[in-house]
Amino acid sequence: MSTSTSPELAAPNPLKAGDSFPGGVKFSYVPYTPEKEAITSCGVPQQFNASEEFANKKVVLFAVPGAFTPGCSVRHLPGFIDHLSEIKSKGVDLVAVIAFNDAWVMSAWAKANNIKDEILFMTDTDTRFSKDIGWTKGDRTGRYAMIIDHGKITYAQNEPGGDVTVSGADAVLKAL
Repeated sequence: MSTSTSPELAAPNPLKAGDSFPGGVKFSYVPYTPEKEAITSCGVPQQFNASEEFANKKVVLFAVPGAFTPGCSVRHLPGFIDHLSEIKSKGVDLVAVIAFNDAWVMSAWAKANNIKDEILFMTDTDTRFSKDIGWTKGDRTGRYAMIIDHGKITYAQNEPGGDVTVSGADAVLKAL
C-alpha cells in the first residue's frame, strides 16, 4: 500500500507545468461506504493507481504535511471544501488530498470534515511520491498543489514557506 519505487521516480525531480505525471505512482485510501460512515468505523484500505487514474481525467491534487494539524485543517483543506463546486465547474473530474498519514487517519479526517467521496483523502505512504519529487517537510509530505489534465501537469507549486499561498484553493482556481 505504498507508492511505487518506479525507476522513473528514482531521484528527486520536482514536477512543473508541461511535464507528464509520472508512471507507477500509487497511493492508498479507504473508499467511502455508507456502512462505514461513522468516524470510528474502519474500512479496508485500497490501492489507488494515480498514474492510471489521472491519465484520462482532469485532477486537482494537493498535499499537506499532516491530517488534523492546525495549518492543514484550518488554513489548507477548508478552501478546497468551500470552493469544491467552483473547482468542479472548471471541468475538474477529481480532487484529491494526500498526506503522510495512514489510510485510516486520512479516512477519519475526511469523515471529521463531512466529506464522503467528493474529495479523495489518500496516503502518500512513506512519503514516497513526495520524496521522489523532492517536496517534503522533513519526514512528512510537503505542502503543494498540482493540476493534472489527462496525464499532463498544467500547474505544480510547492509552498516556499509555512503559509498556504501557491498550494491553496484560491491559487489553484486561478490556474484552472
